[in-house]
Amino acid sequence: MSVTTAELPEEDASSGAPGLRSGSLGTADITFFVVSAAAPLTVMAGVAPLAILLGGIGAPVGYLLAGLTLAVFAVGFTTMSRHVTDGGAFYAYITRGLGRPVGIGAALLALVGYNGMEIGVYGLLATTTRDTLHSLFGSDVPWLPVSLAGLLLIGYGGFRSIDFGAKVLGVLLVAETGILVLLAGGVLLKGGAHGLSLASLAPAHVFVPGTAAVLAFAFAAFTGFESTVIYRREARDPERTVPRATYAAVGFLGLFYAFVVWIAVQAFGDEQVVQAAGKDPAGLFFTAITTYVGGWAADLMHVFIVTSVIASLLAFHNAINRYALALAEEGVLPRRLGRIHPRHRSPYVAGIAQTVLGALVVLAFRAAGADPYQQLLLWVNTPGMIGLLLLQLLAAIAVPCWFRRIRHTEGVVRTVVAPVLATVLLATAIALVVSHIDLFTAASPAVNVLLVAVAPAVFALGLPLAWWLRRSRPDVYAAFGTETTEQSS
Repeated sequence: MSVTTAELPEEDASSGAPGLRSGSLGTADITFFVVSAAAPLTVMAGVAPLAILLGGIGAPVGYLLAGLTLAVFAVGFTTMSRHVTDGGAFYAYITRGLGRPVGIGAALLALVGYNGMEIGVYGLLATTTRDTLHSLFGSDVPWLPVSLAGLLLIGYGGFRSIDFGAKVLGVLLVAETGILVLLAGGVLLKGGAHGLSLASLAPAHVFVPGTAAVLAFAFAAFTGFESTVIYRREARDPERTVPRATYAAVGFLGLFYAFVVWIAVQAFGDEQVVQAAGKDPAGLFFTAITTYVGGWAADLMHVFIVTSVIASLLAFHNAINRYALALAEEGVLPRRLGRIHPRHRSPYVAGIAQTVLGALVVLAFRAAGADPYQQLLLWVNTPGMIGLLLLQLLAAIAVPCWFRRIRHTEGVVRTVVAPVLATVLLATAIALVVSHIDLFTAASPAVNVLLVAVAPAVFALGLPLAWWLRRSRPDVYAAFGTETTEQSS
């Protein structure tokens, strides 16, 4: 009787070395990782007021439109996930559809993109913690110790087992979404500022000059939702669990974001909310929850924003570790990064390397006298966001290219129509983000050009790397991104 890798969850079938703990994650667990990465409370309290300021009371619809776009992308993406089982997720799909040189460029882009999305957020952790301590106790703390403590905390969370991380994220996610539900309950029970209104859904309020900026913010708010497939090797019944978690994440985020932004509009009224957002964007949600629930709830919101950021950091840290693990197994990164802890079954060496990298970046920004929010967060996070959007675009293009070359039983809607439509919509989303890049960075035009150029430059580096691997390490090049299970008709 043959033995498959899936039957050996505690060790690698080929070498006897410890392997990832397969069968650990259900649909809810993977959804927690993905939704936590998006940091819904931080996005709502920190970014939604700017969306309202720029797009008016029609801002809630922008989040719905972004969610619908990514749901269309998920159709082809999850269909391909049933066939391609490689732990490299994005780069594996892109390799299969568009070739190894493009796939290697995508692998570099994934590493830089996910690292950018995480490391920059240590600046946000420092500022939100500092603001919370000042608000609650009137004390001021330097930002560097907070960021370094966060690095150690997240490093420990990634070192532990994946089911430990899922439990932690589950608790933190309930807390951050719960405080927003509490705000919504208060607004709905009191009927808002001037009675509840559906004017936000009217086309006259949706299609306004600021809609493009709202859409740019909205697409950024979903960053990381596609990381469901990274956990395929640790999922229970991955052919069902991964698609369900993907749709659950994008569906929840789209509806929840739109609902909460609409609640914010009702809290101040259709005629007054834009003025309120312009007067104090950072305090909009705190003012609302103080008015409709009480000052104690505003204090809780301050605390839960910090835990929201911690949850996002842990989710991205786990995703990065698994990308590094996959690339180490491919032979592109040093093999030692692929070591898995014998007890926790975590890619702990990759986690240590990522923590060290994060510390070096944080220390470099501190040595340069940079601001933790204006520079560390915005300047590191923005290229990461653009990189992940580019990966989504490449993956959408790869889906029909790959299915055209293999025998399969999937329908044309899943393998052609949805991916092509997603390609058009994602290209539009990237154009919106790039054209409104100043809203994300608050930087000079010269800095913005550099930040936008990082992602395509990293991707372009993959082409000479692919050429070098093909000449110097042909075995690694030939095996890159080829671990698949293809169902024939």
